[in-house]
Amino acid sequence: MKIVVTIVSAVAVAVAVAMIAFGTSASNSSPENTVRVAFFPNLGHSIAIVGTEKGIFAEKLGNQTVIETRLFDSGPQVIESIFANEIDLAYVGPGPAINGFLKSDGKALKILAGAASGGVSLMIHPNSKIESVADFPGKRIAAPQIGNTQDISLRNYLYQNNLKPAEKGGSIYVINVVNPDIFTLFSKGELDAAWVPEPWATRLVQQLGGIRLFQEKDLWPDQKFSSTVLIVRSEFLEKHPDIVQKWVDAHVQTSDWINEHPAETKLIFNDFLKKKTGKTFPSEILNEAFSNLQITSDPIESSINTFAERANSLGYLGREGYSLEGIFYTEPLNSITEMIP
Repeated sequence: MKIVVTIVSAVAVAVAVAMIAFGTSASNSSPENTVRVAFFPNLGHSIAIVGTEKGIFAEKLGNQTVIETRLFDSGPQVIESIFANEIDLAYVGPGPAINGFLKSDGKALKILAGAASGGVSLMIHPNSKIESVADFPGKRIAAPQIGNTQDISLRNYLYQNNLKPAEKGGSIYVINVVNPDIFTLFSKGELDAAWVPEPWATRLVQQLGGIRLFQEKDLWPDQKFSSTVLIVRSEFLEKHPDIVQKWVDAHVQTSDWINEHPAETKLIFNDFLKKKTGKTFPSEILNEAFSNLQITSDPIESSINTFAERANSLGYLGREGYSLEGIFYTEPLNSITEMIP
């Protein structure tokens, strides 16, 4: 089994988007024996990282299939790459998955399984004097890209508390920048708060003195909500259902292994980061960050539907009325879980 790793740049994604805009089909479709997989170097994507690094996916797919992994830092970029026929399987947040499904009229992708639950917090700058939501007016609060899962949660939380962002006539400045930039702005005191996933939330605590006002899971029933899902390009699913079944099988196997081997998982994650970025996280950060996250193959479908409702109320879905019918394709997952005693 050969595994190829590619780090995808924003330039490459911009080219793909341009190709879509001008009606040109992507020319770099994968060979029949290749599966192209996208994920982030984040804790919520641990199944992809551990499964690849330990060779679980490679063993399950066999020697005749090449796994080509591509690293991203943005869910919307991943969806555009799926539209451009550059990605076959991907680990993303529910927000981009929902948007991609609806933007393509339900034709581009399916959700196969969950990958993580929770692992998101509202972080407060130590000098912001925020003690509760009542102190939000006039503050600068960051979230990653517009329309991503944390952005939807933040804006929904504001509206639930009768607050509005500045662009909607309110007094709260919602700043959308990628997680590394959130960290930088937080360190400079240019943010009052941030709604961010792990390990960024814990980094803000341990490295910058940030205060965890609450974890997002506290706002959900049973403290569970899908924060990362596994999706598949629909055309790839139709052509290679056998590969998809094997991948989901390895996905579940990896999820179970991670939950049984938390210490080794952290080592694998850090080794992966060192290879790809030249950096690692202190054990104190990994220990706290992982404790705030649940690795699970359960897509928690009710939370996906809730995210869609919230995105729609925010005007992100760009239409009157929507339907998620057909977004879930969990037959491969169900066939595995049914065999578990």
